[in-house]
Amino acid sequence: MLATTLVNDLLCLPGITVSGVSLEPGLLRVQVALRARKLYCPLCDYATRARYDQRSVDSGWRHLDFGAARVELHARLRRLRCPEHGVVTEWAPFARYRSRFTAEFEDVAAFLATKTDKSAIARSLRIDWDTVGRILERVVATEVDENRLENLVTVGVDEISRRKHHKYLSLVSDHDTGKIVWGTAGKNTEAIEEFFDELGPERAARIEAASMDMAPAFRKAFTTHAPNAVICIDPFHAVKLVTDAFDTVRRGIWQAMRTIDPVAAKLFKGARWALLKNPTDLDEDQNSTLRRLRRRGGELWKAYTLKEAFRQSFAGDLDEGQALLLIERWCRKAEDSGMAAYAKSAKTIRKHLDGITEAIERRINNGRHEGINSNVRLIIRRARGFHSAEAALGLVMLTCGPITLHLPWEQRPE
Repeated sequence: MLATTLVNDLLCLPGITVSGVSLEPGLLRVQVALRARKLYCPLCDYATRARYDQRSVDSGWRHLDFGAARVELHARLRRLRCPEHGVVTEWAPFARYRSRFTAEFEDVAAFLATKTDKSAIARSLRIDWDTVGRILERVVATEVDENRLENLVTVGVDEISRRKHHKYLSLVSDHDTGKIVWGTAGKNTEAIEEFFDELGPERAARIEAASMDMAPAFRKAFTTHAPNAVICIDPFHAVKLVTDAFDTVRRGIWQAMRTIDPVAAKLFKGARWALLKNPTDLDEDQNSTLRRLRRRGGELWKAYTLKEAFRQSFAGDLDEGQALLLIERWCRKAEDSGMAAYAKSAKTIRKHLDGITEAIERRINNGRHEGINSNVRLIIRRARGFHSAEAALGLVMLTCGPITLHLPWEQRPE
């Protein structure tokens, strides 16, 4: 009797009473009974006092360990007839639907998943490798803010690689909150249309602006489903386009130099980061390398100054008129430079000039989204082992989404 009372006090789980305790080697088995007289459907809000029948076997859940001993809860659950879902087993208030773990156990596992790798979680909690991913999916499904898609006004959309071989996640963020509010596997038009299917036409009509890269897939979906949204081409991606063009020119010059002067080509190869990094981020050696390249001049320095001139168009101290004038002037210089990579990038910039102008005018960019993406890449690399898109997306939502995880010993807000 004393052991039963002690375990009842230690568990502190909602809606149950401990009716028996048995201690086996390495296992604490706790028999519990639900206190509620009403039976609740686990799939909806339906409740009734009339039971259909009682299951002939116990249901079991893994709970947090007690020292070195595993703790298992067992209860004989009843069944009810729901008008919508038919005959179902009653809802257990201490566990999520179709889970063999208590909610407290899953909350701890989900919290650890945001802090360490999957192998460490599996070892410390003594659970299966794949179980961690399934726990993440259940926690996100129940704990994510149900109102996260309400009142979306300005959003950012971008894709991020989750694994090798072109495995991507498409993510939508709310510029006002800085949180990821939605995501799915893939990066094509069909993937982002899933977002609008969940959002609905009424809420989609309230979106005023959407920042994105220059890929046509996202633009097509927003043009079709959010007609009131202004497309803002993220300046970061415009600068990246020009930087990639410069890198193409740089590699061509280096390849040509290899056949003429191999020693100089080797030194030139080592100057890559001095040329690609922002001048304000260079260290002393890289600044010295940049000064030597400037004295040498030639096509390489011409390409470098073009790259930096375009980047300065988005310095932040110019209004949209001044920035647009500089971009137009840059496009003419790029087209007249004789460098095919720059001419191609200028053509793309002109094609998306309206979207770039809107982004400058509204001061909207994917800078915060890119910062979130950096965190996403870090947690996916750290997790090591989340092979399914659903588990990886669950980890992203737990870390960067509108979810507040509470550990069992922390006070939840009323």
